[in-house]
Amino acid sequence: MTRTPLPTDRSALLARLAEPRKYDIAIVGGGATGLGVALDAAQRGHSVVLIEAHDFAKGTSSRATKLVHGGVRYLAQGNIGLVREALHERVHILNSAPHLAQPLPFVMPSYRLWDTPFYGTGLKMYDLLAGSAGLGRTEWLSARETLQMLPGAQPRGLKGGVKYWDGQFDDARLALAIARTAAAHGALLINYVSATAVLHDGGRAVGLVARDADTGRDFRIQAGCIVNATGVWVDGLRTLDARAAGQGINPIVAPSQGVHVVVDQAFLPGEHALLVPSTADGRVLFAVPWLGKLILGTTDSPRPDLPLEPRPADDEIAFILREAGQYLRRAPERADILSTWAGLRPLVKSSGEGDDTKAISREHTVLVARSGLVTVTGGKWTTYRAMAEDVLARCTQAGVLLPRGASHTAGLRMVGAPAPGGAPVALSQAPGLHLYGSEADIVSSLPGADRWLAPGLSEAMVRFAVRHEYARNVEDVLARRSRLLFLDAREAAAAAPAVAAVLASELGHSPDLAAFDELAQSYAQTGVGGGA
Repeated sequence: MTRTPLPTDRSALLARLAEPRKYDIAIVGGGATGLGVALDAAQRGHSVVLIEAHDFAKGTSSRATKLVHGGVRYLAQGNIGLVREALHERVHILNSAPHLAQPLPFVMPSYRLWDTPFYGTGLKMYDLLAGSAGLGRTEWLSARETLQMLPGAQPRGLKGGVKYWDGQFDDARLALAIARTAAAHGALLINYVSATAVLHDGGRAVGLVARDADTGRDFRIQAGCIVNATGVWVDGLRTLDARAAGQGINPIVAPSQGVHVVVDQAFLPGEHALLVPSTADGRVLFAVPWLGKLILGTTDSPRPDLPLEPRPADDEIAFILREAGQYLRRAPERADILSTWAGLRPLVKSSGEGDDTKAISREHTVLVARSGLVTVTGGKWTTYRAMAEDVLARCTQAGVLLPRGASHTAGLRMVGAPAPGGAPVALSQAPGLHLYGSEADIVSSLPGADRWLAPGLSEAMVRFAVRHEYARNVEDVLARRSRLLFLDAREAAAAAPAVAAVLASELGHSPDLAAFDELAQSYAQTGVGGGA
């Protein structure tokens, strides 16, 4: 794979999309799942096109708790197979992009005498299930050792703790690395292009009508296999497919909302994360150091609608602050909030309409419609690579994609991955050039490398985002190329005019600054008087 980053010039990408050709596989949806399918298929030698209606990882895939994990709560539920799969997939992610995904030590403080042996024994099983893919051994801790690792934890009533290992990552930048790696293997990926119709021939799905958001221009895409990987929005494309056949569908997704609150890392100094396995209402609470801040979360609340920008409800924010306050030495208050965000999880229910449905696990589902449209939904970031394998296996079983050998994505290093053997800067540290891995020198060679527009964001980084990372607007840069919107919404709003000016020089037109300012204000809101 060439070290020189591929250009992401919009006009060139659209020109390729306009070429009359038939792809082996067309993917709708540029989140973790769709990008994983694109990479796996391209690496096997398939011709691949992927379109995304907004930006890559705009939805759920940029709104995770930033954990690459086996799922401690699934272990408690007895889902051993699910945990084993995730633990072994975890190591593939950590090895694929060490600058963006790394091991993270967790400490589970105990305020009851039986908590330490009870949870410690369970986490020892976690180690056993991981086997050679383990990241470190579980340790029982005294109260003193617990406070050494979690100096911000509540000392009153502390009995001890358990230390174990999982992983953390920069979800949006990893998604981008997967997209760029797929492109390096020949796939055509393009954001801000939406699927407006599914083309049928003889009752089979044979293509898509796609629309460019900037110009309104329509493109016809022909493909032998069409994969619907639009996350919580999969029922939308399923509806278009059914409509082409004069049919209807039963929705298969019931969304659930997870909320996160970001505060200063001073509330929990150091590089250990805190986990509370069971809060007052039985949820899991995390306090995770990430990019110089502290993420508190998460909630799990049913949601009847599917907004592109879900917002936390007042009671969700109150719950997180209240629970965190019981386990931290200094309780965070609303005034301490730097940013809040919510993500929608796709919970899958049976379609009940005679489609050929194959539930690979409780975590994700692959469904093949009568037309041959392949839909995948559910799942989690950690198992995105295994999900991609499942999807392609299902495509070949359904006869819509010719087999081209086994997957080779296990152990594949992503674009930007530094050479093995180094010691990347910890993801708990403030963002900077280190997040570009082996491409840091290339970024530094661009104009404006010494001009900082915000903490961890230079003018050169904005130029690199446009030239090589598909960025089209201020939100793309400040939410997903840089993570400033998620870290400190007010700082993001302050940096937006300078970012917009650099974008204008790169794109040849002025981006919509007002739209981003409104978005940043919503991330900065503390939930007072708010609602979902």
